[in-house]
Amino acid sequence: MPRPKDNHPYNFLIVEDNPGDYFLIQDYIKEYISVPLISQAGSFKEVKSLFREKDCKRFDLILLDLSLPDMERIDLIQAILKICMGTPIIVLTGFTDFNFSVKSLTMGVYDYLLKDDLNALSLYKSIVYNIERRKSLFELEKSEKRYSDLFHLNPQPMWVFQIGTLKFLNVNQAAIEQYGYSLEEFLSMTLEQIRPEEDIPILNAALRLPKGSPDYPFRNRFRHQKKNGEIIYVEIQSSFINYQGLDAKLILAQNVTDQINYVNKIEGQNIRLSEISWIQSHVVRAPIARLMGLVDLIKTPEVSESLKIEMYDYLYQSAYELEDIIKEIITKANAYNQEYKNFKN
Repeated sequence: MPRPKDNHPYNFLIVEDNPGDYFLIQDYIKEYISVPLISQAGSFKEVKSLFREKDCKRFDLILLDLSLPDMERIDLIQAILKICMGTPIIVLTGFTDFNFSVKSLTMGVYDYLLKDDLNALSLYKSIVYNIERRKSLFELEKSEKRYSDLFHLNPQPMWVFQIGTLKFLNVNQAAIEQYGYSLEEFLSMTLEQIRPEEDIPILNAALRLPKGSPDYPFRNRFRHQKKNGEIIYVEIQSSFINYQGLDAKLILAQNVTDQINYVNKIEGQNIRLSEISWIQSHVVRAPIARLMGLVDLIKTPEVSESLKIEMYDYLYQSAYELEDIIKEIITKANAYNQEYKNFKN
């Protein structure tokens, strides 16, 4: 029974100047892949010409011999990598130098296969593995690009800091603009340096919150200090992440200073309104009570004329006192109204 073949329409470029090796590689490919599209280049010059004429991204994989008439070994790898636009490269060579094979892999080659050990199955496995590997790397690159865009283009200040050292590992442009430090300055600092000194114990207490606690991801409100010394209030949201192999936290810091100032002004206005209300309900009551009592006494027939004259003086005093209280209420009310207008503007 014939072996089932891979029906995927792979498109390969074989860079090989030896016709015998080229046909052998082609036969190996066709043994496991039913309809491969195969192009050949016998020199680096032909590779460059081919890439100028056609989009090199159309190739799923490049099979590269390291001994071409016009270039070889390290120089050839570097030149191919420069023009292949991320297409996976499998080196097929007779060079058995282990150190050279390792170096070629570190340069960006996906695999290094010796021609003397090559067979159809080993070549097919390497082809499929490295094409899928490239797809995975591409998806990872897209994911990292999305993260980078979300981080750097976010209008809210964000940063990443290392757990333990508290060193900034990355900050976005919004954080740079809000705090006044450059990226280089941030990356030489720790979290403590954007806190008022008296608030550092509060920071340390927040950092001790365990990852598995009910309050994770952590969210709270703190005071921060800008480079110019200005104190602002920020609402922090944080999540644990692994950043370039380091245990870290991702922070989003929303400036809520205006909101807090708004609340404080409202509270201050409420206090002033309470003062006016207290004056109206308590201070005004005293002279009015005296006025009413004096009027009742004056109406009494038994009161002598001399005593009435004395009571008239008390009436005047109480009336003047009441007038002063009313002026004070008006002054406070006008001040409150002006503050309210300023606050709205």
